[in-house]
Amino acid sequence: MADGNGNGTMDATAPQLNALVQYTKDLSFENPNAPRSLGPQEKSPNISIQVNVNAKQLSETDFEVSLVLEGAAGEGAETLFKFELNYAGVFRVRNIPAENTHPVVMIECPRLLFPFARQIVADAVRNGGFPPLYIDPIDFAGLYQQRIAGQGAPNVPVA
Repeated sequence: MADGNGNGTMDATAPQLNALVQYTKDLSFENPNAPRSLGPQEKSPNISIQVNVNAKQLSETDFEVSLVLEGAAGEGAETLFKFELNYAGVFRVRNIPAENTHPVVMIECPRLLFPFARQIVADAVRNGGFPPLYIDPIDFAGLYQQRIAGQGAPNVPVA
């Protein structure tokens, strides 16, 4: 955020969310029926994807946020592929009111991680011999609201 003078300096009191580092914590890709699964398919496989977001407070301002994507194409003996990705980042949150920190960490941080995780999954599926799987955009605000509704408390601790 630049100040009004155009000199590019940061306002020390402005809300800030900084990605300090991003990394793959775990990546697994399985092609259990290769090479049989790599031939032409009679019909489009059923693709299922699960999404989970976890956060751990590392310090007063720093949080590790993990975006976990798990998926599969096909079912049972007809499984074409399975994948699991745990993609994480460390984020610094400053000058954000305490009541807003949890939503920022659980919505905005995974939103920033998602494009990178999506590309890792697409590349893994393509490298497994299939057309790349581009996961549709995810509504992290909706996921957060569902999670809060399921836990019944708006002030869920991050750690």
